[in-house]
Amino acid sequence: MTHHKESHFLKVWHYHPELELVLSMRSTGTRFVGDSIMKFNPGDVVLIGKNLPHMWLNDDAYFKENSNLIAEDIVIHFKKEFLGVDFIESKEMNHIFGLINKARYGIKFIEPPLDVSKTIKKLCKMPVGFKRTIKFLRLLNKLSKHSNYVLLSSKDFVTNFKKNQNEKLDKAYEFIIKNFQENIELEDVANLLNMNPSAFSRFFKRASLKTFSRYLNEVRISYACRMLLDGKQNIADICYRSGYNTISNFNRQFKTVVDMSPTEYISQYKDRDMNPNDFNKNNG
Repeated sequence: MTHHKESHFLKVWHYHPELELVLSMRSTGTRFVGDSIMKFNPGDVVLIGKNLPHMWLNDDAYFKENSNLIAEDIVIHFKKEFLGVDFIESKEMNHIFGLINKARYGIKFIEPPLDVSKTIKKLCKMPVGFKRTIKFLRLLNKLSKHSNYVLLSSKDFVTNFKKNQNEKLDKAYEFIIKNFQENIELEDVANLLNMNPSAFSRFFKRASLKTFSRYLNEVRISYACRMLLDGKQNIADICYRSGYNTISNFNRQFKTVVDMSPTEYISQYKDRDMNPNDFNKNNG
């Protein structure tokens, strides 16, 4: 259990065998979970399943040299078997088992009960022991019965990431997520992995079930959608910040991935977060 309070969160795309429950307390930015890219705000409560890649990326303002902004959250790591191999799978823990099962996609709880945030803050201050364990179980039970939530990553990403999990694929995903705003070519990632471009292209499509260019465009357009809904920048600025060099290419790729223009997207989805699961994907 960790209480982070920094100038900004670390820009690290990672995963681990523990589940992760996150309460965002201060700061804003973009949350990457599997192939989901959504904005995050104070008060967000998210549960990440084991070995599901994720990263919290603060807005640009948090990285400025003279910024006084603070990024703060509480993170609780735990394993499914933290009370024994069979405990969570017992009949009495049915709801919590279901919660942990859904967490393999990542869960964002929509308007969670107010006492959820309070409980997480209290847990962070409690000493390790019986009382903290019982309080944590009650928290998981409450979250398991909260019906208003959204699953983050797509089933295809989770299935293929686990099936094809290897060091090369991990490095490719990490490089793309960290550098999609820059000019990335297939050759850049191939060189990183010490592969020739043709071999890497075949490897990536076999592992992810989509071409490198398709995946890169989905990441960029997901980020663009997040900024479009924020409404703080115009379409031209968003185009360049998403990694595109021309408006015409940005509009063309946006139409391919989302099946509508940026302007149409703003009109249709003004009051909702963007999730790649909403895309009209064709896995090109």
